[in-house]
Amino acid sequence: MPNAPSGPWKTRPSLKQYRLQPFGTTSGTHCTLAAFVDSTHQQLSRPNMSTQNQVKRGKFIALEGLDRSGKSTQCSRLVTRLRNENHEVEHLRFPDRTTPTGQIIASYLTGSVQLDDRAIHLLFSANRWEKAKRIESLIESGVDVVCDRYYYSGCVYTAAKGIAGMNLDWCRNPEIGLPRPDVCIFLDVSAEVAEQRGGFGGERYEKAEMQARVRSLFGELREHPDEKSDIVTVDAGANVDEVERTIKEVVEKASFLVEETMTPLRKVAPW
Repeated sequence: MPNAPSGPWKTRPSLKQYRLQPFGTTSGTHCTLAAFVDSTHQQLSRPNMSTQNQVKRGKFIALEGLDRSGKSTQCSRLVTRLRNENHEVEHLRFPDRTTPTGQIIASYLTGSVQLDDRAIHLLFSANRWEKAKRIESLIESGVDVVCDRYYYSGCVYTAAKGIAGMNLDWCRNPEIGLPRPDVCIFLDVSAEVAEQRGGFGGERYEKAEMQARVRSLFGELREHPDEKSDIVTVDAGANVDEVERTIKEVVEKASFLVEETMTPLRKVAPW
């Protein structure tokens, strides 16, 4: 793997992944919250620079998971909690169905129109690029951004179709250069559990077989050397309040790491 480039592409001390169970289990015990990697200690022990005249940048938090894994509920709870703690917060959701590309995507997902698989993948990516400058501006001005789905979903949902030449590498290429989250929280639930939840089956990808492939590919993405430092897995089969508490701890740890290391907002870099 090539050396990490400098500037907005550079890496920062990561969140270490460890769980009470391996990825893919959904018993009652949720994952432990992310901890600092050993390399963080040296950076955190250095004297802090004065930030009295600087605006602390916002944090970029993405929640991912299968359909009906509880992302929307947990995003709303996280946004409410952060606002109650006097944070300025922008709540985003992808695909954003209010934009021109989002309206086409919505028609595709509901089965109203048929599109080439490569074309719809690039539309999903374009939908995220439409918000890229706004995300950067919000973060720079000190606003936290909480995102319901992001490029991780874009990669795995297309790759899960199993079409020749459309693997994770291919699917990720259009995302290079997008703002990169400080932490991505994957809400893990089995396809069988998701299928039993209300509203499942209303859109194109909401089929148990598809969701099982998506979950498997999320596992692959999570283990990739250039992605795993940011992804924390939480058992979404646990009690809703318990999941919320775990997310709170993960976000607090990630936010502390960003502030202590003064890491600028990164961008999605090539693999």
